[in-house]
Amino acid sequence: MKTKNLKTILKKQLKSKEFEGFYNEEITRLKLSNKIKELRTKKKMTQESFAQKANMPQSVIARVESGKHTISLSTLDKIAHALGKKIEIV
Repeated sequence: MKTKNLKTILKKQLKSKEFEGFYNEEITRLKLSNKIKELRTKKKMTQESFAQKANMPQSVIARVESGKHTISLSTLDKIAHALGKKIEIV
């Protein structure tokens, strides 16, 4: 049996526009979750203190930072505000 590496499989799958769309959406969500965590830790805030500032439960912050869950626009707006940022669509 011939084995394939992930790079080869991904390259083949990305030929599908549907797969490419889902893949890009996933990458964007992971980048966003990592950026939120990075900005929070640069401010030396725990998830708990950050959640209080954003007026939401700590569990929401944990889910967002995990990158495994989608995030609503209203939640993103609260997080951005707590980080002193604005959401900009370009």
